[in-house]
Amino acid sequence: MKKLIFYIVAILSLYFNVAKANGLEVGIRAYQKGHYAQALELLRPVADQGIAEAQNYVGKIYYEGRDNIIKDYKKALKWYSLAAEQGYAEAQFALGLMHVRGYGVTPDYSEVIRWFRLAAAQGYTDAQFRLGVMYAKGKGVAQDYKEAAKCFQILAKQGNPQAQKKLGMMYRDGKGVTQDNVRAYVWLNLAENQGVISAKKKRSKIAETMTPLQITEAEKMTRYCEKKDYKKCE
Repeated sequence: MKKLIFYIVAILSLYFNVAKANGLEVGIRAYQKGHYAQALELLRPVADQGIAEAQNYVGKIYYEGRDNIIKDYKKALKWYSLAAEQGYAEAQFALGLMHVRGYGVTPDYSEVIRWFRLAAAQGYTDAQFRLGVMYAKGKGVAQDYKEAAKCFQILAKQGNPQAQKKLGMMYRDGKGVTQDNVRAYVWLNLAENQGVISAKKKRSKIAETMTPLQITEAEKMTRYCEKKDYKKCE
């Protein structure tokens, strides 16, 4: 009898887990197709069961307020918070942004930093970049160019063109790193090669202060860095 009960419980558990997974998958697909009302209908029950990914999507739907769904920052904050507390990086970043903008909550930079750091620790690039900008500007935290440079270096070596541009400018100005026109040229050149138009003007300006030998060296370093997929650029 006990074996039969165990078997029935196992079957029911498997059934509900499969149903939960299907609801999540179909709900996400509906969201991606722009069918937000349908997505909410499918994802809300899954979110109610504590699935972080579903909670994050429900938060997004209320945050964006599309497809006849009323934008509701309080509800978005609730669902993002539930997902973020479970360690869901995208929700952690979104929660940080809501605290920056004061959407559904009083602006609080200590919370911004907290959530951005948690998301960045999981490799969420947008959070890492935002942290770098905040440290560089001293916005919400004590200004710390070294920390800013660290943030941009991590992303730059992952091929993030905006971070490459920021790092190039820090080498140009000697902020957080030792001033180095060759390295400034390299990082700005890499960013330009990936389509960051504003990096071209800055690189050209630096080139005016460099010798032909330095420019040749910088161009050589750029090619080597690209060949190594940005991993060996320093």
